[in-house]
Amino acid sequence: MILIHKPAEGAGAAEDTLDRHIWREGEDIPQDALWIDLIEPTLAEERLVEHHLGIQIPTREEMADIEPSEILYHEKGVHYMTARVLCSSDTDQPRLADVSFILTEKALITVRYDEPRSFAMFMARAARPGGCSHQPEAVLDGLIETIIDRAAEILAIIGKRIDRLSRSIFENERQGMRRTATFRAALKSIGRKGDVISNVRESMASVERMLLFLSSSMPRPQRPHSYRAEWRTAVRDVQSIEEHATFLSNKVQFLLDATLGLVSIEQNDIIKLFSVMAVIFLPPTLVASIYGMNFQVMPELQWEFGYPLAIGLMILAAVLPYLFFRWKRWL
Repeated sequence: MILIHKPAEGAGAAEDTLDRHIWREGEDIPQDALWIDLIEPTLAEERLVEHHLGIQIPTREEMADIEPSEILYHEKGVHYMTARVLCSSDTDQPRLADVSFILTEKALITVRYDEPRSFAMFMARAARPGGCSHQPEAVLDGLIETIIDRAAEILAIIGKRIDRLSRSIFENERQGMRRTATFRAALKSIGRKGDVISNVRESMASVERMLLFLSSSMPRPQRPHSYRAEWRTAVRDVQSIEEHATFLSNKVQFLLDATLGLVSIEQNDIIKLFSVMAVIFLPPTLVASIYGMNFQVMPELQWEFGYPLAIGLMILAAVLPYLFFRWKRWL
């Protein structure tokens, strides 16, 4: 699918506003198209855009490369950049999507095989008055800014959820199986939040590389001062988000260690209970074993009070270790 964004037209159209429409088979791409968004493009759609702008669209396999020279390069006056953008961060299966940005003098082309929410957010903003200037660099700058804002928003949400999770772990007053179930759920939640934070850091690292490449590779006459300032600010924002992600990652690691420690304490308490019970019942078992032997000469067997004496001896042998453990505060 191809989404075409171009400057708004008509008497009531506001300045710095983009109109969007879906390209249909057989149509030509408008000459004033400012942003061409390719979503899971077919080979025919790729060829159409390549012919219109005289560029080479990278394949999905090329977009998934990790070598900087393969995903950040300049060719015939066109900048090819690929970054990893957050997707489905509000679900239990967060992931990263590879998105290619191709910046030409006429238009910005984006190639993606997923639906990052940041793209929908920028489209909604660009449709409002003052949402986006009529320059390819402005569209790219707006997209990058929205991607960064979305990452910051996700980190803020994750931070609040981590605080709630921390309280649920350390203020857990449940007992037995319910307490165990709480710890099990906490471990799963910690894992999911760790995945999201890791995705944010990886996404911001790729965006930072893209911004640094863009700043260093674009000739100075093509770099308006306003965009240079915007890119410098974006780099600082990205670095700030990366630092916050590192802080949250450390906090998640602390919660993981604390939860595992509490689970170990629970297990140790269970093992200790079994050990104490074994020690308490060992002396009575010894007494019962002695009087359970089949010897003919056992004077106590003929006593009138032999049975009550044996029972009392077993009870005493069980109570004394219990009282000793209580005195030592082992129970």
